Amino acid sequence: MATGARRALKDLDGIRWSERQWVRLVRGGGGRPLGIVLLLLLAAALLAPRLAPFHHLRLANFDAYQALAPRPRISAPVVVVAIDDTSLRRHGQWPWPRSVLARLIARIAEAGPAVVGLDIVMAEPDRLSPGRVLEVTPEIGADVVERLMRLPTNEAVLAAALAKTRSVVAAAGLDDADAPPRGGWAPMLIRGDNPLRFVRRFRGALRSLEEIEKAALGRALLNADAEAGVVRRVPLIAAIGDTLVPGLAPELFRVAEGQRAIAVHAGSDGVRAIGIGALLVPTERDGTIWVHYGRHDDNRFVSAADVLANKVAPVNFARKVVLVGVTAVGLSDYQATPVAERMPGVEIHAQAIENIFDGTFLVRPTWARWAEASIFVVVGALVILLVPPLKRRYSLLLFFGAVAAAWVVGFLLYQQSRLLIDVVSPAIALGVLFSLMVGVTLAEVESHRHTLRRQLLREREGAARLAGEFAAARRIQMGSLPQPSDLAGNGQRFDLAPFIEPARVVGGDFYDFFVLPPNRLVFILGDVAGKGLPGCLFMAVSKALYKSTALRLADGVAPIMTAANQEISRANPESLFVTLFAGILDVDTGALEYSTAGHEEPYVLRRGQPLRRLPPVAGPPLCVIDDFPYDAGRFQLEPGDTLCLMTDGVIEAMNGGGTLYGRERLDAVLRDLAAASSATATMAHALAADVSRFAGGADPSDDLAILVLRWNGPAAVGPVT
Repeated sequence: MATGARRALKDLDGIRWSERQWVRLVRGGGGRPLGIVLLLLLAAALLAPRLAPFHHLRLANFDAYQALAPRPRISAPVVVVAIDDTSLRRHGQWPWPRSVLARLIARIAEAGPAVVGLDIVMAEPDRLSPGRVLEVTPEIGADVVERLMRLPTNEAVLAAALAKTRSVVAAAGLDDADAPPRGGWAPMLIRGDNPLRFVRRFRGALRSLEEIEKAALGRALLNADAEAGVVRRVPLIAAIGDTLVPGLAPELFRVAEGQRAIAVHAGSDGVRAIGIGALLVPTERDGTIWVHYGRHDDNRFVSAADVLANKVAPVNFARKVVLVGVTAVGLSDYQATPVAERMPGVEIHAQAIENIFDGTFLVRPTWARWAEASIFVVVGALVILLVPPLKRRYSLLLFFGAVAAAWVVGFLLYQQSRLLIDVVSPAIALGVLFSLMVGVTLAEVESHRHTLRRQLLREREGAARLAGEFAAARRIQMGSLPQPSDLAGNGQRFDLAPFIEPARVVGGDFYDFFVLPPNRLVFILGDVAGKGLPGCLFMAVSKALYKSTALRLADGVAPIMTAANQEISRANPESLFVTLFAGILDVDTGALEYSTAGHEEPYVLRRGQPLRRLPPVAGPPLCVIDDFPYDAGRFQLEPGDTLCLMTDGVIEAMNGGGTLYGRERLDAVLRDLAAASSATATMAHALAADVSRFAGGADPSDDLAILVLRWNGPAAVGPVT
C-alpha cells in the first residue's frame, strides 16, 4: 500500500498539465456543449425500462411512496386462517395430518364463505394416514392394522371436506425442473394476441396430490417473484410450459362467482387486463399488478387453533374469501414488502385480493417513462442555460426547488390517483447534470483539489496500515479462543458449541473451557466493560489470568472466582471490570457447580419442561471489589439438559428503529430450540441468526457471545482429555 501511494503521489505532478487541458476543453461555452451531450444520454437512460441503476432507484421511489402513505383498509373481503405458533403448540408440529386440515376446512365451510383458498402445497401422501401407520409403528397388532386399512386415507378425508365448499388449492411454479403435465387449470379465453410471450413462464409446477386437486373447484399459482429482494407485484396469470394458469387472486374470484373461465385481454404490447365475469382488472404487460400495500392488520387474521376450538363466530367467514396459510415463525414464506421487512406470503395474496375487490391497486402507466424523460429534458435545459451565469445560491435554489416540486407532484399522483410516477430517477439524473455544470464553473479550485488528493492518499495509507493491525488483532483474539474439537475423548458425555461476534473488529466478550482432573469440565463466559481494542486487550488478560488461577487451584468454583478476581484486579490500570459466569461440570454425574460475577445465570433447556434459569448466585463483577468472597451454586443436570449462556449483546441488540431484542423474543426462540432438540452448534447459530435477523443490518450496539453446553449423561467410560 505504501509503495502504491508514493507512486500515485509522483504521478500526480505528471498529470497536472493534461488535467489543465481537460479543464480548458470543458469550460468552453460555459460547459454547455458537454451538458447537452450528457442531457441526451441521461434522457435515453431514463427511457430504458430496466436499466440499472435507474430501475432500482425507480423501485425505491415507489417503495417510499407506500412506506409514507400505506393503503388504508377500506373493506374486509379476506380472512386469513393462520396456522400460527399458537396452533402448532395446541395441535402439534407441522405438517399436520390432513384429517386435521379437513376438520379446519369443515369448520370454515359451516359459516358459508364465498370461497376457501389453501396457501399450502400438499405434494406427498400423508404419512399419518390410517393405512400408513404400520410404516411409522411396525409393532402394531395385525387386528388393528386390518381395521385401520378399512378407514379412508387422510387425503380422502380432506378431499371430501374440500368438495363440500367452493375451494381453491395452490401450486408452486418451478424454474429448475420439469413436472409431469397435469390438467385441471381454469380455461383461459384469449381476447386479442397470444399473451404467452409476455407472462412469467415456469418449466414445471409443484402441485398437490391429484386426489386433493380434483376435489377443489380451482387451482392457482402461488408464486410472487421478489424484485431486488422486495415483492411489489403479483401475477394474475402466468404460464407452466405453454399452458396459461391463473394466480391465486383471480382464481379465487372465479370460483367465488361461479365463472367457468378467465378472459385474458392482450395486444401486441403485452397483457392489458383479465376478466372474471363482469370484473375487468387492468394489468401490467406481463400480467401482474402492483400491490398497493397496507400495514399489517391483526384483524385480517384468525388463528386456526381458535377455528378448530369453535371460538370464531361464523359471521367472520360468511360470504368472505378465506385463505388458509402457515404463518408460524420458521415455517412461513416471509417476504420483504414496501411496508414491512417480513410479511407472510398468504398476507401478500390477501392484500392483492383486497386491491382487486376495492379497485385500489397501483398503476404504472405506459406513458410514464416518456413523461418522466420529457420533464427531465425541459428542466435539464433550464439548468444548462441558467447555471453558468447564476450565482451559486440561486443555482442551488433552482435545482432543489425543481426536485422538491417534482417529488410533491409524484407523491400526490400516487396518493390521489394511485399512479406510480418516478421522480427520483429524473432527480438523480438532474443532479448529475447539475453537478457537471457547477463543476465546470468551479474549475478554478483545481489546485486545491490536487492538495486534497495528496492528503487523501496519505490518509488512505495510514488507514490501510491501521486496518491491517486491527485485522491481525482479530486473528490473534479469535485464535486464542478454544474450539470444541480441543476436548477430545469426552466419550460423548457432553456437547459444547460457542459463538462469538465482536461489535467492532475486535471486542471484549470471551469464553473458555478446559478440563480439571479427573472428569471436571470448566467453562466460562465473560463480558469486559468496553468494546474495541481496549476491551480486546483486557479480555485477553482476564481470560489468561482466570485460566491460570483455575489450573493452579484446581478447587471449587467459588475459591477460583475469588482468587481470579484478586489476580485480574492487580492487572487493571484503566479500572475496567468484567462480568463473568463460571461453571464446573462433573461429566460423569451431571453435578454442576457455578458462580456469577455480575452476569446473568444461563437458561436450562429441558425438553418437555418450561424454560427456566439456574438459581441466582449474586456476586459483583470482577475488579469491582478486590477481596470479595464469591459464593457458589449447585444444580443437578439430567441427561439431555442444555445450558445456554450468553452475554447482554443478545437481549440488548437493537434494530434500525431503536427497538431492543428483549427477553420475550429470546424466551420464544429458546422454547422453539428446546422443543426441536437441535444440536448445540445448531442452537448457538440459530440464536445468533435470529438476533441478526432482528437487527436487520443495523450496526451492532454490543459484542455478542453465546455458549451452549448439553450434558448427554454418563454414556462413555474414560477420563476427559
